[in-house]
Amino acid sequence: MSTLAQAPRAARPAGLTPEERRVIFASSLGTVFEWYDFYLYGSLAPIIAKQFFSGVHSSSTAAFIFALLAFAAGFAVRPFGALVFGRLGDLVGRKYTFLVTIMIMGFSTFIVGLLPGYAEIGMAAPVILIGLRLLQGLALGGEYGGAATFVAEHSPEGRRGGYTSWIQTTATLGLVVSLVVIVVCRQLMPQSFDIWGWRIPFLLSLILLVFSVYIRLQLNESPIFRRMKAEGRGSKAPIVESFGNWRNLKVVLVALFGLTAGEAVVWYGGQFYALFFMTQTLGVDSLTANLLVGAGLLLATPFFVVFGTWSDRIGRKPIIMAGFLISAAIYFPLFKGLTHFANPALEAAQASAPVTVFADPKACSFQFNFAGVSRFTTSCDIIKNLLARSSVSYRNVEAPPGAVASVRIGDKTITGFEGAGLAPGALLARTAGLDRALGDEIRAHGYPGAADRGQMNLPMLVAILFVLGLLVTMVYGPIAAYLVELFPTRIRYTSMSLPYHIGNGWFGGFLPPAAFAMVAINGNIYYGLWYVVAFALMSFVVGMLFLRETKDVNLHAEFRMTQGAR
Repeated sequence: MSTLAQAPRAARPAGLTPEERRVIFASSLGTVFEWYDFYLYGSLAPIIAKQFFSGVHSSSTAAFIFALLAFAAGFAVRPFGALVFGRLGDLVGRKYTFLVTIMIMGFSTFIVGLLPGYAEIGMAAPVILIGLRLLQGLALGGEYGGAATFVAEHSPEGRRGGYTSWIQTTATLGLVVSLVVIVVCRQLMPQSFDIWGWRIPFLLSLILLVFSVYIRLQLNESPIFRRMKAEGRGSKAPIVESFGNWRNLKVVLVALFGLTAGEAVVWYGGQFYALFFMTQTLGVDSLTANLLVGAGLLLATPFFVVFGTWSDRIGRKPIIMAGFLISAAIYFPLFKGLTHFANPALEAAQASAPVTVFADPKACSFQFNFAGVSRFTTSCDIIKNLLARSSVSYRNVEAPPGAVASVRIGDKTITGFEGAGLAPGALLARTAGLDRALGDEIRAHGYPGAADRGQMNLPMLVAILFVLGLLVTMVYGPIAAYLVELFPTRIRYTSMSLPYHIGNGWFGGFLPPAAFAMVAINGNIYYGLWYVVAFALMSFVVGMLFLRETKDVNLHAEFRMTQGAR
């Protein structure tokens, strides 16, 4: 485990010193900016699909999937950014490393705003765009560890949870700021936003970049890191020490499976998947859904600091573990509540006109298509994919081996078709025809095409989204301090960054496609929530068994203990 020792806390006056205020403000502001940049792409994915991927595939749905895959690429490379910049941060310093990450993120985002689309430069457009997304993911992989470590190493003993919790607000604030900028630009230029106005939020990042870099340049390097370097005790091989030493690797693995994996799914479930569920499953229009999610998140945001500060008193572990357990217990009721208050007509139709799919189970695939290259051509896969995209819950009934899948809606039965061997154009046409037939029958049985704004209970929706956000603050608010305290100074940046970004970049980033695949195979629109519940429970069990409490760890004691041994 860590070489850090438990030590009594030194008393100090209440309140922040000017230097501490600058550290928290500059680190948090820069991280808000990086998350703003990162989320812009996801919020504008439908427009980006038209601008950059419409020529890659004739289907608008496929173009949108390619755009989402480019968004996911940024998540996929985050652990590699953690390795690259974590090593640099442990070798060179925290301050200069997260200056590099913020400049990479800022310039990559600005260039997206200038990048010609597919119509102007052909395949070069999506290729360059994906390259920029990869750079953004790499930069974000180095940013969080640097900001959290920098603030924690400036924090006085006994207040580290409260101080680092300001960093935890930045992801939510970055998402909210990106949504606000997009909504304002849409309202100011409703006719031209989809044509060229979408570029403005990306171009604004240059102004934010200049301001953020200027603020960060005023900061001093972490005092703990400076002392370590002055004494010549820095690591010469942080990656080897972090992951080649079983003693430290055990802590990394426990941090991943007992902390960050569960935190990631609760965080992404409460923010991204809630938004995805409302727009794609419940049919709530994008503007309303964004405003509702933004309102819930803003109400919950102060609790990052509340739980971070509270963790300095009662411990990090009890708060985070409670968040995992409560999330596992109430996620299904919360999302069923979203359906009840956002689209009661859908809830009523599911009760009055149940849908049944008759198919050979051996012909039904688990439609996890994260790479975007899989083709699902059996009659079972085609029908289930269309029903899942239409937000229809269904039950499965086994059909004889080799039978063509069919679907019964009320008293009407529609038979599917086998797509294997069909030319791409023919498959697309047959699928579109089946989609229309299913859609007509679904609407005839009371399933709404979209949520009716007049039937929505907006206060209750905000309340549910606030509770989802509150769960996020429980598991995320204290986690920066927890990760910092688990590892020694010489390899802290590297050791904490990798489990954090594997957890958030992979476990969290895989949530939407995995949840869709789970819904498609099972038929229940809530079935994808088991992804969140399973990983939250896994982290609860692993964390309770193997994680130690760290709130009383004294980072400065590491130096005293080492000097005393000489």
